[in-house]
Amino acid sequence: MKKSRLLVFLTVVFSLYTFINVYIHTKAINALTMFGSEWSIPAFKVAFIFIVFSYPVARILGKWLPVILADFLSFIGGMWFAAILYFLLAIVSIDLFRFIIEFVPALNQIIIENIVRINALAFGSITIVVFSLIIYGYFNAISPKLKTLDIRIAKSANGLEKLHVVFASDIHLGHIIGKRSLSRILEKINALNPDLVLFPGDLVDEELKPVIDKNLGELFKSLNPKYGVFAVSGNHEYIGGVESAVNYLSKFGITFLRDQAIKINQSFYVAGREDVSTVSFYGKKRKTIHELLEGTESNLPVIMMDHQPIALNEAADNGVDLQISGHTHHGQMWPLQAITKRVFLLSWGYKKIKESHFYVSSGAGSWGPRVRIGNHPEIVSLRLFFPVRPEEHQV
Repeated sequence: MKKSRLLVFLTVVFSLYTFINVYIHTKAINALTMFGSEWSIPAFKVAFIFIVFSYPVARILGKWLPVILADFLSFIGGMWFAAILYFLLAIVSIDLFRFIIEFVPALNQIIIENIVRINALAFGSITIVVFSLIIYGYFNAISPKLKTLDIRIAKSANGLEKLHVVFASDIHLGHIIGKRSLSRILEKINALNPDLVLFPGDLVDEELKPVIDKNLGELFKSLNPKYGVFAVSGNHEYIGGVESAVNYLSKFGITFLRDQAIKINQSFYVAGREDVSTVSFYGKKRKTIHELLEGTESNLPVIMMDHQPIALNEAADNGVDLQISGHTHHGQMWPLQAITKRVFLLSWGYKKIKESHFYVSSGAGSWGPRVRIGNHPEIVSLRLFFPVRPEEHQV
């Protein structure tokens, strides 16, 4: 990514983060001033500053901090991201309500007369609700569910009748998701006894150092599917350094497909697209799907990984039989799925376009806050069925 664009992006993000935190801080201080004790405001300010700066400090200084400290700061700061969303929604709603009642003098007078009690009730209620949501979202986020789907592929696979594919996208290994979570995911994958295991991007969160320090790559050696383990790059591999991430994970039995298609068992192809982020970071365009599939036998099924589900119609037009993607997290926290639904043709789940099948996963991990509300993390089990002969075409 060009330095000027990165600088602009970081400036906008940091400015927005600062503004929202100042807004929340101001509202909280106003409430505490009315009913808090003498020591509550200084204590609140110290805690607030620590929480607000935890994530930036972990990200900026993570390379030099002990891993356990960087993990702790990342976790606290990440959880604060979730709290920000729901505190902001609550406070904006209250401000909007107060604006409206300005035009209802009788009601406005009642609120003015009881302002201390109302502020105390609002502050306490909002805090309890937000932290309850975060606790629920945390336990939801650490418990990936199994999604099973049967798909009938139109093309025959040279005598192969069925194929069991299991995939997990967006694990985001690093400071927040470590050995315990990865072990749980891989154990669930192994228990399914898949023929093929796929990781369609964002295996690594950003920084590779905690992944190496925790020796997380070694855990992938437990996977032993019949036809192998394959992965593609995601945008977060690019953020942290795609070459380093690929080189490290490739040592542990994972084959990265970077704008490549390979034939498996003389029966089907597994193709992997380089993430679209390659344009932003390297100024290099990835192959089109047509270019990617040049030289493949068009009569054999093609299973393609593309981290970001932004080219579904292109895949359908080029004869891809199954595309699996991730990236969206389906918004990860309500109501952000309203945005991902607008941005992507498919934000989560299954869709068929022409003869092509698509599944976009909500992801097995999470980014930022270890919180999921309005959706759940998942491991996806796809049972593919092929006609034995071309004339047995099934839709």
